[in-house]
Amino acid sequence: MRLWQWLLVGLMALGASGCAGYKLGPVNGLAAREKSVQVIPFNNQTLEPRLTDAVTSQLRNELQRDGTYQLATRNDGDIIVTGTISRYERFEVSFSSGDILTVRDYRLELTAHVTARDRSSGKVVLDQPVKGTTLIRVTTDLTSTERQALPLLAGDLAKNVTELLAEGTW
Repeated sequence: MRLWQWLLVGLMALGASGCAGYKLGPVNGLAAREKSVQVIPFNNQTLEPRLTDAVTSQLRNELQRDGTYQLATRNDGDIIVTGTISRYERFEVSFSSGDILTVRDYRLELTAHVTARDRSSGKVVLDQPVKGTTLIRVTTDLTSTERQALPLLAGDLAKNVTELLAEGTW
């Protein structure tokens, strides 16, 4: 065999071995949608309004999109998810080149302490702080910019919570 044929065979073997650890479907040992999750609106302990609705809505959407669990809309979920939004912070990321005191971009960070409890046994299956972040570009109206970024920020938090729930073992 020629050198290029050996390289081709080696690349094919390397590519095939990359998928060896891949698992289709939920990774926590359950069948898809075998258990249901009920999301209780989070308690907002920050001064930023409208966080509760955004986080609850995005978390429900992310759980439906993920498909590991069935979303329970009434008081019949196998797992009950509650949380407390504890921090909403804005960090400077970049500054104007002409004026080092003028901020151009901020990183918004949202922290919530999330608790997931098995309804039947009362066992706590998740109890930890979870963060969500997003970047915003400063415009003339910072308040409107932050309000428009709120679904993205809540969506990142929801994605992180859903990942912890989906990869957990109950």
